[in-house]
Amino acid sequence: MGQHILPGNPPIEVTLRRSAQARRISLRVSALDGRVTLTLPKGLAEREALDFARSKREWLAGHLADRAPEVIVAPGASIPVEGQMLRIEEGRGRRVTCAEGSLQVPGGDAARLQAWLKTLARDRLAAASDRYAAELGRRYARITLRDTRSRWGSCSSSGGLRYSWRLIMAPAGVLDYVAAHEVAHLEQMNHSPAYWAIVARLMPDYQSHRKWLRQSGTALHRYRFD
Repeated sequence: MGQHILPGNPPIEVTLRRSAQARRISLRVSALDGRVTLTLPKGLAEREALDFARSKREWLAGHLADRAPEVIVAPGASIPVEGQMLRIEEGRGRRVTCAEGSLQVPGGDAARLQAWLKTLARDRLAAASDRYAAELGRRYARITLRDTRSRWGSCSSSGGLRYSWRLIMAPAGVLDYVAAHEVAHLEQMNHSPAYWAIVARLMPDYQSHRKWLRQSGTALHRYRFD
């Protein structure tokens, strides 16, 4: 349905969306990128929905102000790699190197750093997936990396594993937990007690890593490489 700007300081951009399933107006602030979505039930006048959004402007402003600021990936900024904060410095040569609490990035190029992180993520996730699949006596079809926002990983019915490459920024145990979570689906394509028993067998302390992901995972989307 398009965009609408709520005037004020600062102005707030709202995305309007109509849903046949919605029974009432809803207003949502994304924890990932701060996007504000106003959902309208079928048949409701757009004017009425916008009046509702205007009445909630202070609430929206408060939620947006509480969000952690985005981090533009560039020399001088710091990003987490396997849970350790590293300062980005402009380096020489052709390869990204990591030493003494810093990342030496040729030319300070964010795209090159992102490519390096994706390669590291693939290596770590492939190793963890191989290990857990071997423990189960199962085989997966392939590993695919994406910058997913709705989930950290998934397992298809054909045995394909899909992960968010941003897991490389989380502590190593969190990345391992997501791998165990998805590999367990090779045996149980559900979230039944039997499924969680498999996860616990693969990673007995998985709950602490699951908790970290729920509480802190959205912060991994703060880092912008564009």
